[in-house]
Amino acid sequence: MADNDIDKVTIYTDGSCLGNPGPGGWGAVLRFGEHRKELSGGFCATTNNRMELMAVIEALSILTRRSQVELFSDSKYFLDAIREGWLKNWKRNGWKTAAKKPVKNQDLWLRLDPLLAEHDIRYNWVKGHSGVPENERCDILARNEAGKSGQPKDPGA
Repeated sequence: MADNDIDKVTIYTDGSCLGNPGPGGWGAVLRFGEHRKELSGGFCATTNNRMELMAVIEALSILTRRSQVELFSDSKYFLDAIREGWLKNWKRNGWKTAAKKPVKNQDLWLRLDPLLAEHDIRYNWVKGHSGVPENERCDILARNEAGKSGQPKDPGA
C-alpha cells in the first residue's frame, strides 16, 4: 500500500481514577483529517493504569483498517512497556516480570498487543495537565466517567 493510501490518525488518550483503586474512567480523542471523535467509558472500581490502557484499547479498536497512528499519552506505564521492551519481555517470559511475578493487567495487555501490531504507531509522551488541548479534553472525559454513578465493575480489577 502506498504511503498516501494509508489513513493517518492522531489519537490522544488518558485515564483517571478517583482513588487508586477506585472509580475510574478513560477518554480518547481521535482526529482523522477534518473528522474528530471522542470516546469515553469507566468502571466503579478499577485502577489508573487499567484506565490508561483501556483508553488506548478503545481508541485503536474503532479503526477499521491499518492506519498510521500518531499516539499521544501521558502514561509512562503504557509508554515504557512499549519503548523499554517490557511487553516483548513479558510475552517471551510467559507473562512474568523480570522478578518472576505475574504481569499486572495481563488481560488488557493481551487485548492491546494485537491492536498495536495492526497499525504503524508512533508513540509520544505528553505531560499531563500541561495545557495541550486534546490531552486536557481526554482528562475531562476520563474524570467525568470516573465520577458517574452506576458504572459497571471492571472485570479484571
